[in-house]
Amino acid sequence: MTSRPRVQPREVWLLTATFLVAVAGLIYELIAATLSSYLLGDSVRQFSFVIGIFLASMGLGAWVSRYVRDPLPGFVWAQILLGIAGGFLAPVVFGLYAWTGEVAVPLYSLLIAVGILSGMEIPLIARTLHGIGAPEFRFENVLSFDYLGALAASLAFPVLIIPHLGLMSASLAFGALNLAVAALSLWIFRRDLSLAPLAVWAVAAVATGLGLWQAERIVSLTEAQLYEDDVILSEDTAYQHITVTRFRDRIRLFLDHSIQFDSYDEYRYHEALVHPAMGLVPAPKRVLILGGGDGMALREVLRHPVEAVTLVDLDPRVTEIFSSHPDLAALNGHSYDDPRLTAVNFDAWRFVEDTEEAYDVIILDLPDPKTLALSKLYSREFYAMLVDRLAAGGAVVTQAGSPFYARQAFWSIVETWEATRNPYAPGAGLNVIPYHALVPSFGDWGFVLATVEDPAPRPLPLPEGLGFLTRGTWAAAQSFDGDTDRIAARVNSIRDHALLGFYVGAWEKWFR
Repeated sequence: MTSRPRVQPREVWLLTATFLVAVAGLIYELIAATLSSYLLGDSVRQFSFVIGIFLASMGLGAWVSRYVRDPLPGFVWAQILLGIAGGFLAPVVFGLYAWTGEVAVPLYSLLIAVGILSGMEIPLIARTLHGIGAPEFRFENVLSFDYLGALAASLAFPVLIIPHLGLMSASLAFGALNLAVAALSLWIFRRDLSLAPLAVWAVAAVATGLGLWQAERIVSLTEAQLYEDDVILSEDTAYQHITVTRFRDRIRLFLDHSIQFDSYDEYRYHEALVHPAMGLVPAPKRVLILGGGDGMALREVLRHPVEAVTLVDLDPRVTEIFSSHPDLAALNGHSYDDPRLTAVNFDAWRFVEDTEEAYDVIILDLPDPKTLALSKLYSREFYAMLVDRLAAGGAVVTQAGSPFYARQAFWSIVETWEATRNPYAPGAGLNVIPYHALVPSFGDWGFVLATVEDPAPRPLPLPEGLGFLTRGTWAAAQSFDGDTDRIAARVNSIRDHALLGFYVGAWEKWFR
């Protein structure tokens, strides 16, 4: 009877290293995809580009690895170089974006470098295992540990890494992981390796350690360059990057580096969004707000004698800071303290799909449709679910982007509402009212209001104390000029997402 060959510590380490480097490699890929989505927009296209380029670079790296004569030193050098290129991926890209406005060239250059080095890892580890005479070596074992590492990274990235580290610290932390793998490999195989890489490793380790130590300062300096005002809050959540800036009494909110409101003029946007729908519905009692975690739309709704308001926002951190931070809660009039409010952190589509409540007014204060996930919240299918949740005589209103900058996208939203059936009048459509208002922070901004019944011919009732909206401005808001008037567009559906193409194309035309 033959005994099983004993597994050596060096073999265990190489398989462990396979798992660790797989985690780091996928984290770099996810960081690059998130960065490109934040800074270049159109997350579907950017994620596709990043994944494709990274995988192709890994293939190139696997091919290049055949020319590495000695696999063990080659693996150590790959880890050191990955610690540098991957570790400083986010700091370099953010820094160049802040100071030069350049993103694509440094991002994809570093991505290719990281992909090539990552692609070399598995062939080099496999050759090293074979070279040390591992009796139980099987190539599929190496791949299994590689895939397990990728699974661990993909699960941890949105749940643990981004909410607790942020992109900058995550990039540096996993660079440190690659450097740690290099150091342990140098120690475990000290009899087989020269100490030549130690000098480069030491410099990289010191730079990475300093980067981690000063990560918050790096973020502050970068964002100070990106934004005109002082940054009073900056953090990554599982859903987005939140930045709040202040200059004297002026506060602005940015999500994924896109402005959401400016306290100097947000009242114009929120009054235009909320009060026409509330005024056209006789005695609205139950209101649903989708999005609007900053509480500004909620503040305007609470000017009316409503009985209950439900606010649904995906990101719990947004509702938390706007309900608890003194300066931010003051902006929404401490509306989160109102006993009539029920705040829910949930996906808007799923909430509407699951709820059995009927609402007199539904308000969509959602981000622009710049991704597929957001585009579906402007689709005919979603609008059909919304009107099914309207009470008789109810109204729904959505922000609809700029009819000037994204003209075709705006009218696509209008057409989508017009194509939505009316559950209270079979065979008929909704009464759809497109309108717009000047919000200096955004420009000419559009809204679409839909009611299940034709509004009564009466002056629009408005609460007292409004700063912008009057009956006169409401009448003027429904008039469009030659630059914003209706043009041909298509209904937005989850089958084709026509709106996404209209939106991205329009903003690229103006701002790329």
